[in-house]
Amino acid sequence: MDYRIEKDTLGEIKVPAEKYWAAQTQRSKENFPIGNEKMPVEIIEGFAILKKSAARANFELGLLEEKKADAIGYAADQILSGELTEHFPLVVWQTGSGTQSNMNVNEVIAYVGNEWLKEQNSDLTLHPNDDVNKSQSSNDTYPTALHVASVRKLEDLLLPSITQLKETLKEKMEAFNEIVKIGRTHLQDATPLTLGQEISGWHRMLEKTESMIIDSVRYVKELAIGGTAVGTGLNAHEDFSEQVVAKINEETGKDFISAPNKFHALTSHDELVHTHGALKALAADVMKIANDVRWLASGPRCGIGEITIPANEPGSSIMPGKVNPTQSEAVTMVAAQVMGNDAAIGFAASQGNFELNVFKPVIAYNFLQSAQLLADSLVSFDERCVSGLEPNHEQIEKYLRDSLMLVTALNPHIGYENAAKVAKTAFERDQTLKETAVELGVLTAEQFEEYVDPKAMTKPTAK
Repeated sequence: MDYRIEKDTLGEIKVPAEKYWAAQTQRSKENFPIGNEKMPVEIIEGFAILKKSAARANFELGLLEEKKADAIGYAADQILSGELTEHFPLVVWQTGSGTQSNMNVNEVIAYVGNEWLKEQNSDLTLHPNDDVNKSQSSNDTYPTALHVASVRKLEDLLLPSITQLKETLKEKMEAFNEIVKIGRTHLQDATPLTLGQEISGWHRMLEKTESMIIDSVRYVKELAIGGTAVGTGLNAHEDFSEQVVAKINEETGKDFISAPNKFHALTSHDELVHTHGALKALAADVMKIANDVRWLASGPRCGIGEITIPANEPGSSIMPGKVNPTQSEAVTMVAAQVMGNDAAIGFAASQGNFELNVFKPVIAYNFLQSAQLLADSLVSFDERCVSGLEPNHEQIEKYLRDSLMLVTALNPHIGYENAAKVAKTAFERDQTLKETAVELGVLTAEQFEEYVDPKAMTKPTAK
């Protein structure tokens, strides 16, 4: 392999000749051979948006030559296009401020920007610290890139996936609203409801967690940029923060704001803890929905079997013809991962000392993973399971006829104790409720038919 020599304040170091990074990236690559988890590409993209915006702000404030700002913008756009992915090799498990990833971006932008300047026949050269990192510190750029990445991931990917599944559930809810089935509580028979009503509970879960996420995202839209090293804004123009945020909004189409207290923005990540809490709530609801689906579809002959779901692939390497609820299994595993991520994020956000939280990369990695996994799994669950969900009318009707909990409709007419006696006796004698009620003499057959109407029990009216 061919190498070139790069220098930093610690001296010289060899860098692979074909790579665009420089000395500080190389040192980090060599000093942290830990794990396979790379810095998320969304963070790199967040940095690119930030560096481009900062360069334009510095130019407009008279702190950076326009040609240098153009070069930085050109290189940032190359990053955003995905052309330079191979030049960001650093792992999550590095300095807790993300300094080396900030410098990785600075070095790659300087390299690419300088190549562009040469093509423009310019005598200017970009320096990764003096120009690309002008008016900035890793301590305010990393949380800014993290917030930009998180908001983009939530608003552009996760929320649309929730909407997609929610719309499918609404269609099923309306289509199945007249199908009366037996309810279940404590895994025991309960009073009737419609299949549409049951699905409406799932739909409302998504509505609620969607609104929780939307509400919490507004806190993540506060950006730390302008705080520099400890929150004082040292070496940055007093208007720098506001101008950079305005440029970021132009780039992203979002509505970020400058964090009102930069000391808080550098040392605390409570907004990400709060927002990930909403993601955990979504994961909990998804776990519930997916479990309900696989229970209701269990069988096909020896389970509940009230619904059918698509058969996407063979379910067993030894049992021919077996088909499993694999989409439910996938999405519930995602839910488990998100809950684990929440614990890691909460602990990491509680750490760090004085003016800086130094667990930023692990917060970033887990937060973005949760959002990505939830978004992907919701779309897959929708397209490969919920969209093909259908009622098994024969099984639904059988369970409805056999249920002893229809006796609840008799409470107002014969009293709780008599109704309980009818239910227990019917179970012991393996009879229907109607047969038992008539034999016990508590009702006539005509009265039973009048009082026990499963469909009416799903929409009781006030007396």
